[in-house]
Amino acid sequence: MTFKNHTVEKIGGTSMSRVNELLEPLFRASKPDYNRIFVVSAFGGITDLLLEHKKSGEPGVYAHFADETEDHGWHSALSSVEAAMRAAQDEVLGNSADRADARDFLRERMEGARSCLIDLQRLCSYGHFRLSEHMGKTRELLSGLGEAHSAFVTTLRLRRAGVNARFVDLSGWRDDREMSLDERILDGLSDVDLETEMPIVTGYAQCREGLMAEFDRGYSEVTFSQIAALTKAREAIIHKEFHLSSADPKLVGAENVRKLGHTNYDVADQLANMGMEAIHPTAAKALRQAEVPLRVTNAFEPDDPGTLIDEAEAEKGVAEMVTGLEVYALELFEQDMVGVKGYDATTLELLKRFDLRIVSKTSNANTITHYIDAPLSRVRMLEKELLSRYPQSQINVRAAAIVSVIGRDLRGLHVLERGLGCLRKAGVDVVSAHQTTRTVDAQFVILRDDFDCAVKSLHDTFMGKAEKPLKQAA
Repeated sequence: MTFKNHTVEKIGGTSMSRVNELLEPLFRASKPDYNRIFVVSAFGGITDLLLEHKKSGEPGVYAHFADETEDHGWHSALSSVEAAMRAAQDEVLGNSADRADARDFLRERMEGARSCLIDLQRLCSYGHFRLSEHMGKTRELLSGLGEAHSAFVTTLRLRRAGVNARFVDLSGWRDDREMSLDERILDGLSDVDLETEMPIVTGYAQCREGLMAEFDRGYSEVTFSQIAALTKAREAIIHKEFHLSSADPKLVGAENVRKLGHTNYDVADQLANMGMEAIHPTAAKALRQAEVPLRVTNAFEPDDPGTLIDEAEAEKGVAEMVTGLEVYALELFEQDMVGVKGYDATTLELLKRFDLRIVSKTSNANTITHYIDAPLSRVRMLEKELLSRYPQSQINVRAAAIVSVIGRDLRGLHVLERGLGCLRKAGVDVVSAHQTTRTVDAQFVILRDDFDCAVKSLHDTFMGKAEKPLKQAA
């Protein structure tokens, strides 16, 4: 097929659970607007139940299966997910025939997954096979269940509303062909007529590369961006439940925040580093290299153009957002470090082994401090291992937070100087502060209890009062 003048659009899990509210504002069901490819996530909360809770770490089916417990806890976990998925589809679908089709689809997928896991567990009961060797594929299998389910149910609902929607399953279910990501995408879209059909595509794509091995929970945005880049979309669009704005309105007041409106991929990368998840960095890279602009909109405000992200430079130095996240500061002090190589390399190797994400780092002659976004239990594991490697060192782990002022070009704004001044005036103790030569962000490390106050103080200093308050999603 030929791709031309089309958009590729992604809907997140929370919005997916409100599909009925989006029939008109997003899908324009009464007068369908085609030449649009939709990539969908699982319904809200489903992937957490299939894998593990993204924030709390509470185990899902995958975590229970990985534990190889005697009582087969994954069985009941899988049954719980099936019940949650059934509730989600019944919430979206009102027609009895659609509900019956959705139940059949769900039953076939869940029974197939359960049989697969039982067979795998039985196989690994023999000494020649290790369950650990198959956990990557198991994680991908489970993830694909959520996206396939939501895409199928959404297709049914759109068809019932008069949209010629088409379910495009990239999850590789019962498909023994080995494909690259690009091949999987092109195969799934090969006979779609974009002028008369609206493809609803699974956010998970089974491929030779193994998306989850590298991107884990960011896989749906990677699929989305690769579809946009591969088909040379006019624009890639992410629909969220809110606008990208200058700060969290809960912290600084809805009357003070403002929509970004226009920014670039440098800023998008900084937002991802701060946990904002405007878009996964790898997904942003694919769009950037393909010269496909990205737009982030509020799904519930169809007339608002949202925020455009492209390669444009700022016309003048301006701060665009104040945000941050809670971290753990891991400080390694070793007197023998002076002039000796290897300490940093060893720490980085262990950070990778324990799957700990570095947000920022600082160092001097005898101290390296990494600011880590990870559960405390895993940070403690790293601390223990470092002490075994460097028994004469002193290692401190403390709760902290990083608040960052971000903009396309901060030159001339004296962000460090003004930021330190406003935080001192607000009574916030700054542990450290730094700004890179690229001048797209300045970071202030503070005590965790001062996070809310720091965000508000910095926002007031660099943004002031909004002339036009940002309307929030219902």
